[in-house]
Amino acid sequence: MKSNKNSSRGRQEGKRNTPLSRKSKPLARKSPKKTFTKIKETQKSDESSGIRLNKYIANSGVCSRREADTYIEHGSVEVNGKLVTEMGYKVQPTDVVRFDGTSISPEQKKYILLNKPKNYITTMDDDRGRKTVMELVANASKERIYPVGRLDRNTTGLLLFTNDGDLAKKLTHPKHNVRKLYHASLDRKLDLKDLEKLRGEVIIEGRKVFIDAVSYVDGQPKTEIGIEIHSGRNRIVRKIFEHVGYKVNKLDRVIFAELTKKNLPRGRWRELTNLELANLQKMQ
Repeated sequence: MKSNKNSSRGRQEGKRNTPLSRKSKPLARKSPKKTFTKIKETQKSDESSGIRLNKYIANSGVCSRREADTYIEHGSVEVNGKLVTEMGYKVQPTDVVRFDGTSISPEQKKYILLNKPKNYITTMDDDRGRKTVMELVANASKERIYPVGRLDRNTTGLLLFTNDGDLAKKLTHPKHNVRKLYHASLDRKLDLKDLEKLRGEVIIEGRKVFIDAVSYVDGQPKTEIGIEIHSGRNRIVRKIFEHVGYKVNKLDRVIFAELTKKNLPRGRWRELTNLELANLQKMQ
């Protein structure tokens, strides 16, 4: 019995017996592979290459990413001579970016460690004329660096400055549990029963704070206490001791994210070593 090629069965058999030849014009025209692959590759290149315009501007030291979005929206940015107001625009390595008519480029990443003295506030500037930590690192870098986290005015010790926004975010986000070790000098001896109250979790202003470690400082009076936490809440160490009835007279941060004050006098700064930077970047 002969197969009817116009029947449904005949058409199916015909398809099975047709060789997948590249010379077959009908197949070449109907195959979506060429067209689909070409479009997909173009989209992938646009999405995966380059750097977002707001990040590019922030890396150049002009302003923060959030501020950059505002400037982009209001027409302050040109790429290759054309005004760009698109938030997600990706800057390519060969692009020329101008901000308010001035050419900009990403800065070299800088990492400065300061041993902060008392009576300096952790802010970029102060409208009340108080001394800021930025005065202490004014000559440390030509790039625009900023402090990572905060130390209150009367707290001394380690403070990191950088223009690396990704690292700064990692070091300040609670999920990364960045280690902070403080030496606290109290107004009176810390009773052992009160020391025990500070082991583990305490409730400060209605919120839990986990104390990783707390102990008397070896060879020192019982007013000298070492306390390790990873919380970044404002004045949290002082509030922890106030919670059990003590006042902190002096507070010094001696370790921050495994960085130490070794060979770094009070009021002085230094750049991070390559090993220190590598260890910070490896943090999970």
